[in-house]
Amino acid sequence: MRGGNRQARRMFERMGIDMKEVPNVQEVLIRTDRREIVIDKPQVSEMASKEGKIFTVTADSYDERELEVPVFSEEDVQLVCDQAGVDAERAKEALAESDGELARAIMLLKGG
Repeated sequence: MRGGNRQARRMFERMGIDMKEVPNVQEVLIRTDRREIVIDKPQVSEMASKEGKIFTVTADSYDERELEVPVFSEEDVQLVCDQAGVDAERAKEALAESDGELARAIMLLKGG
């Protein structure tokens, strides 16, 4: 919290939450399966309690990029699933890692 908002900080302390600013943050990257959000020079606060940590990110602007998502046919995914004994999600990951090469994906999953 820029400016040291004392009231909010005291309220969090009474609730057993330790709040502090994370200094010198250069960038925050949020990556999903289809896009990336890049936040340059954000203000980041960390709130710690018994249950875990919460990070809040505040910034004036951000860049959003669509990621290239490889698309594999259902037949290819099913073949890798059957041959390697894995679920569809793991088969798709292996296909992506092997640039869509079926044999290589199966070998990756079988450890060979």
